[in-house]
Amino acid sequence: MRKVLSVILITMMFLAVGSVAMAADYKIGVVTGTVSQGEDEYRGAENVAAKYGDMIVHAIYPDNFMQEQETTIAQIVQLASDRSVKAIVVAQAVPGTVAAIRQVKDMRPDVKFILGTPHEDVELVEAVADLSLETDQYARGRTILQLAHEMGAEKFLHYSFPRHMSMQLLAERRDIMRDEAGKLGMEFIEVTAPDPMGDSGLPGAQQFVLEDVPRQVAEHGKDIALFSTNCGMQEPLIIGALNTGAIFAEQCCPSPTHGYPGALGLAITDDIKGDMNAILSTINDAVVEKGGAGRFATWGVSFNMMTVEAGVEIARAYVEDGLDFADMDAVAAVFSKTAGVDANASRYSDAGNFYLFTMGSVIFGETEI
Repeated sequence: MRKVLSVILITMMFLAVGSVAMAADYKIGVVTGTVSQGEDEYRGAENVAAKYGDMIVHAIYPDNFMQEQETTIAQIVQLASDRSVKAIVVAQAVPGTVAAIRQVKDMRPDVKFILGTPHEDVELVEAVADLSLETDQYARGRTILQLAHEMGAEKFLHYSFPRHMSMQLLAERRDIMRDEAGKLGMEFIEVTAPDPMGDSGLPGAQQFVLEDVPRQVAEHGKDIALFSTNCGMQEPLIIGALNTGAIFAEQCCPSPTHGYPGALGLAITDDIKGDMNAILSTINDAVVEKGGAGRFATWGVSFNMMTVEAGVEIARAYVEDGLDFADMDAVAAVFSKTAGVDANASRYSDAGNFYLFTMGSVIFGETEI
């Protein structure tokens, strides 16, 4: 009997080792920005690397990605030069990504590309990417205004700059916001801020926001909702709203960790890192303590973090189970399971697999967490 049990145990060990080897016989490339430009997707890459080990190969595009597109292209092409890399997840998919995909597809048409938050024109992205994941900017053009109105906003302030307004989705969302503001009886105000990729850099853009928010609130009153299209401006916007009593309904890339910890002086300690409910609860307590109850909100999870983590799971489902990227419901199911919340998806067009997502909001001091 002991001999039989030993044989069984040895067989099980070989099977287990074999399954691990099978699971690790390919790699998934992950490309993100740095912590300073896109902390959520960077942390998402850390999470999948911790989960899957050497299966994940993480590359980083430069902070000054507009002027260093060749570096971004080189990073992506370098990942694809490893024949064991079967899929590459890029989030955020900054300018240069489309050119990189074209180069890779010429060299290795078998590599699948999953993009999160693409910056380049949708038509260009649809033509080359196998799958794209983006927040539903069209729906958000309405829902952000509706949420701000629900929170008491009588005016809506939109900070951006020409480079972002040349991006189709962001420009069209701005137009929808203006239209929705009119329907709700809210005044829509546009302010051109310095481009963080410009001469003054991100520090200059952030300083502008810190100085301009008090001026705008002094002129328009506290019942004004603040919004910016740029990730680096979220922290100074939240600080400005806290200091002036204005309203902050949602970030450009909705997430509990986007702007709030820095603005509130919170440390995301190891015991709550990656636990969105714990992070939300910590933020909620800090916002309420500072008198901001009912004036600040966000989504219950980080979309940019999810584009990395769900992107990897979608890639695994493709490689291991043959997931069809054209099956929007199947892709959305993987995304929702990874996020742990319901995610509603819609298709941008019939031309490609470009999917737009929305999720529910948390109003600090009001929503049960």
